[in-house]
Amino acid sequence: MVPALILSSDSHVFEPPDLWTTRIDAAFRDRAPRMQRIDGADQLVVEADQVISGIGLISNAGARFEAPETISGQGRFEDVPRGGYALLSAIFRAYNEWLAEFCRADPARLKGIAMVNLDDIPDGIKQLERAAKMGFAGAMITEYPPEERRYDQPEYEAFWAAAQALDLPLTLHTATRRQGKIRGAGQKTLRDASSRATKAFYPAMSMCDMIFSGVFERYPDLKLVIAEFELAWAPHLLSTMDYTYRERHEEALYRFKDAMRPSDFFHRNVFLSFQEDGVGIRLRDVIGPDNMMWGSDYPHSESTFPQSRKILEEILAGVPEEEQAKIVGANTARLYHFDAARLTSR
Repeated sequence: MVPALILSSDSHVFEPPDLWTTRIDAAFRDRAPRMQRIDGADQLVVEADQVISGIGLISNAGARFEAPETISGQGRFEDVPRGGYALLSAIFRAYNEWLAEFCRADPARLKGIAMVNLDDIPDGIKQLERAAKMGFAGAMITEYPPEERRYDQPEYEAFWAAAQALDLPLTLHTATRRQGKIRGAGQKTLRDASSRATKAFYPAMSMCDMIFSGVFERYPDLKLVIAEFELAWAPHLLSTMDYTYRERHEEALYRFKDAMRPSDFFHRNVFLSFQEDGVGIRLRDVIGPDNMMWGSDYPHSESTFPQSRKILEEILAGVPEEEQAKIVGANTARLYHFDAARLTSR
């Protein structure tokens, strides 16, 4: 039997089809994402003809249990055109406004994560401050920025400081990287499978950049969430981070104070959101039960819904009740300031 308080740390909403055509700044309305019927399927299109997603993957909860062959991510992705950062920020602003309204329906149970574009850092800080005023519980940034602007660069210092001051955890979510070929782009190949199987590489690199450059030493209250990448990749990385710091001083150039190790910053500052990683659960003594948060990924096709409780019971079998409680709800409540007592009394 799973604990009484179950909170999903990673769920999604299905936006109304006219969200951007009605809410985005007027200057971007002709370029905004819009729903179009293409070859008998609803597709989300941006700019003149860039298909960025089909609806099957984002609104098909339960399909993986009943008809997995119907799930399709068909679509194509292209680089954002020159000047596209302004469009992206406008898209995020419109989405954030709508999401804030959506969460007001039940603020005790619904906590929104704002989307923030860091192509322009000062503007990103303004977006973050706006998110805090609107009541968001955190903010999502790209899981892996352009290679020349990775998260070890000093240009992000003011943003990290702002996130800490505002008490807004930052999320690196799957399918948000800003470079390289994205799955579904162009003709399908076996490399799409390779990309999916190794996708944890990108947030792992971003996390390492932040740890090895001392971000969490300078901002000890900053929290980072790595969402929808599961768990089991982390123990080996924690070991190799500590080895690199201990044995490769010519590479780990930034030296920490107070005998801290990279893994210490992970355990203090990083949370991993997962769906059903039974192997990761068995490795929780290395990852840390305080750093693990379950999420359903509803309503996406890979969501655990409607079998979430069954899956949790299976993967948490034999786990002490105190640790179960942390993993399925208490950690999420602590990070995002849910009133756990109020939720369990309803």
